[in-house]
Amino acid sequence: MPTKKRRTQPRNRRGAVRVQFAVSRRGLPSAASFRKWSVGAAGVTLRIVGKREGLFLNQKYRGKSEPTNVLSFAYGGGTGDVVLCHPVIAREAKAQGKSLAAHYAHLVVHGILHLRGYDHARRAERARMERREIALLARLGWRDPYAVE
Repeated sequence: MPTKKRRTQPRNRRGAVRVQFAVSRRGLPSAASFRKWSVGAAGVTLRIVGKREGLFLNQKYRGKSEPTNVLSFAYGGGTGDVVLCHPVIAREAKAQGKSLAAHYAHLVVHGILHLRGYDHARRAERARMERREIALLARLGWRDPYAVE
């Protein structure tokens, strides 16, 4: 009987979008959906984490004492890691009356834009980033995440 080769996860080469689930996948969008929402990203890893890892990263890199919904770690040229904290995102989606998929799509786009150099620290930057998010999400079939209903 021939031995099966173990399939190892490829390194994140330029052109790939890797999706890592550090939480149960039950109820989460598929890896294919996460890749679709990555809007042409290349050399990016999307990591969906739980509260503990989200808190650790937010404390270590931002000095904050609670987990946040999305963190982006840019390595240049639009590449990098986007960390999405599932418990925070699920809570926000429910509070905002959005589907979990709609909120994840928005935050993936948001994180990818950070990798591409967009920011929202100043009003003009925020307006520019929000316009780009709205346009990209519309192209993907999602409504304006900032619209109040």
